[in-house]
Amino acid sequence: MAERLGQPVVVENRAGAAGNVAATAFARAKADGYAIFLGSNGPLTVNPVIQANLGYDPARDFTPVGLFVRTPNVLAVHRSVPARTLAELIALAKAAPGSISTGSSGTGSTSHLAIESFNAATGAALQHVPYGSGGAMAPDLIAGNIKAGMTEISTALPLHREGAVRILATGSAGRLAVIPEVPSFEEAGVPGFRAAAFVGIVAPAGTPAEVVAPLAAAVAAAVADPANRRRLEEMGSEMASAEEATPAGFAAFLAREGAWTRAAADRAGLRPG
Repeated sequence: MAERLGQPVVVENRAGAAGNVAATAFARAKADGYAIFLGSNGPLTVNPVIQANLGYDPARDFTPVGLFVRTPNVLAVHRSVPARTLAELIALAKAAPGSISTGSSGTGSTSHLAIESFNAATGAALQHVPYGSGGAMAPDLIAGNIKAGMTEISTALPLHREGAVRILATGSAGRLAVIPEVPSFEEAGVPGFRAAAFVGIVAPAGTPAEVVAPLAAAVAAAVADPANRRRLEEMGSEMASAEEATPAGFAAFLAREGAWTRAAADRAGLRPG
C-alpha cells in the first residue's frame, strides 16, 4: 500500500479485548484517510453481536474500504479417531451425541461459531470445548485429550503433516493448494458451509469518497500482487476476489458475515454481555 500511495504506512498495534481497544480508539479518528483500521472478524462482525457496551458501532463508525484475505478454519481429529472422512465423523457423532469433544479458540470465537453452524447443518452434536486460542488448544488435540478441533489452517496444517492429527475438511470455497488431498466442507457434503477468519480495511465514517478511492485502489493492488498472493496462499490463506477488495464488495461481505455470525450466536445461546 505504501508503494501505491507514495507515503509510508505505519502499523500501530493496540492489543486488547478481542480487538475492541483498537476499534474504539479508531472510531474517534479523523475522517481524512490518514488513519485506517486493519480489522478482523472480532471487532467487525463478532464482538458487536456477543458483547455489550463496545464503545463503537461498525455500521455507524466505519466505512468499508476493501477485504484483503481469508484464512479458512479446518476440522481436524486426533489420529485415534476412527474417521477418515467428514461423513464418517458425522456418523460417529450422531451415533453418540456429545462424544466428540471439539476444541475452539474460545467461546464466541469464529471457530466456536463454526462448530455451532456445523452442528446445525449436519446434526452432528460435536461437544464444544473452549480454549484461549488455537495454539492453546493444540497440545490437548495432539495428546488426544480432545477428539477434534476447529481451528485456523495455520495451526492445524503442521500437525496434519506430522501425522498427529487428520484434517477432514477445510472451510474454504474449494480445495487449497497447500493441502489438495483434503476436501472443503461443501465438497464433503455440507452445502454452502464456509468458515474463515478474515482481514480487511475500514476508514472512519464520513471519510469522503475521493479519499476512500485511492485507499481502495491500494488494497486492490496489494490483493493482486503476485508475491503477496503466493506468500499468503502458501500459508493456506485465500486472497479476496477483485470485487471483495472494493468498498461495495467489502460492505456486502461484511453484511453476509454479520448475518452468519448472528445466526450462529443465536444457536449457541450467546447474548451481549
